[in-house]
Amino acid sequence: MSSIDVPLHGSRFGQTSRRDLWWVQPLLTFLGLSLFIVYATWAALQGNHYRYGPYLSPFYSPQVLGDATHAWFGAWPRWWPSWIPMSAALLILWAPGGFRVTCYYYRGAYYKAFWADPPSCTVGEPRKIYRGERSFPLILQNIHRYFLYLALLFLFFLLHDLWRALWFFDASGLHAYFGIGVGTLVLAANLVLLGGYTFGCHSLRHLIGGCVDQLSKSPARQAAYNCVGCFNRRHMLWAWMSLFSVMFADLYVRMCAMGIWTDRRLF
Repeated sequence: MSSIDVPLHGSRFGQTSRRDLWWVQPLLTFLGLSLFIVYATWAALQGNHYRYGPYLSPFYSPQVLGDATHAWFGAWPRWWPSWIPMSAALLILWAPGGFRVTCYYYRGAYYKAFWADPPSCTVGEPRKIYRGERSFPLILQNIHRYFLYLALLFLFFLLHDLWRALWFFDASGLHAYFGIGVGTLVLAANLVLLGGYTFGCHSLRHLIGGCVDQLSKSPARQAAYNCVGCFNRRHMLWAWMSLFSVMFADLYVRMCAMGIWTDRRLF
C-alpha cells in the first residue's frame, strides 16, 4: 500500500484557522487577573486601614503583627528592617496566594492569558518546545496539595473573623452586643465563596478518595467525595467569584476605615 508523506510545520504565534473570537476569553482572563494582582499588591503594601470596628480585612487575616491590641504577637519588633514594609499582609498572603497560583484551574488560565502557552486551542504559540511541569520552575506546581492544607486552615481564621464581626462595642468600648452590619454580610459572603472554591479543589477530592479501593465501603467518605465533586463541577465559577469577593471584602473594610464609606447596621 502506497503512502503519502505529509510534512508537519509548526504554526506561527497567533496563527489559526478558527473564525470565532477565540482571543476574548484569554484577554478577559488577563485583565481580570491583572486587576487582582495590582490591587492585592497595593493593598498588601499599605499596612493600614485593614480593620474597622469588628471587621478585619481577609488580606490581613490572621493578623500576626501590627496592632498591639489585636495582633497575635503584638506590635512590630524594633529589629524589623526599615526597608521591609510593616504590613501584616506580607506575612500571610503567600499561603492563600500559593494555593491559587498552583491551582489546576488557574494554571490553565494564566498559562493561556499570560504565557500564551497556547493562547487558545489550535492557536499557534510562541514556543517551539513543550517542557511541561517536569522541570524548574513549573515542577513547583506539584506542591499544590500542601497549599491546600494551609487554605483549609485559613478558612477557620476567616470563620473566627466572621464570628467577631457579629459583636459590636458600645461608645465606652467596654460592652459588646450582638449585631449584623453590611460588613458582616460582606465577610460572610466572602467566606462562603472561598469555602466553595477551596472545597472544590481537585487535590481535596484525590485526598478523600485516594486512600481506599472502594468508596462504597465507607459511606462517610463517599458522601464527602460526592460533596467535593459537586463543588468541583463549578470550580471555575467559584474561583472567579471568590477572587473578587476577597478583593471587595478588603476594599469594603478599607473604605470604611478611611471614612469614605459608612457601614450600615442592620440591627
